[in-house]
Amino acid sequence: MNKKALVITNNPEVYKRYESNHQMVFMQGGYYDVLVEVRNLVHKGYELITHPLAGSIKPNETPYRSIVVKQGTNTNLQSVEIIEASIQAYEKFERMTTKWNQSTLEDFQFVDLKLFESALEDSSFYI
Repeated sequence: MNKKALVITNNPEVYKRYESNHQMVFMQGGYYDVLVEVRNLVHKGYELITHPLAGSIKPNETPYRSIVVKQGTNTNLQSVEIIEASIQAYEKFERMTTKWNQSTLEDFQFVDLKLFESALEDSSFYI
């Protein structure tokens, strides 16, 4: 992974599998907390490498998200627009969030893990 790339995740499975190989920030909170952390980084000059709403999964359909950003030199307006729109999308669906059992949570972790691994395999992400 590019040393300037950073993974922000709240998925314990992604963190456990990749923490030794990648620069990572593990968030104890939910999907929204990941989005806010990424927004804060984007406003500090980081650029989105992966989309915050990857995989056509609505924010209320999973509690986990792993997002890759990279250090930039200036604020990237496209990244700002994408992360702000992603937070708005989350807020739109937030009321619909339900509580899931452990087995379902593990399924959601697996889906997010596979989306993350797909991003790793795609050389266009420069990870």
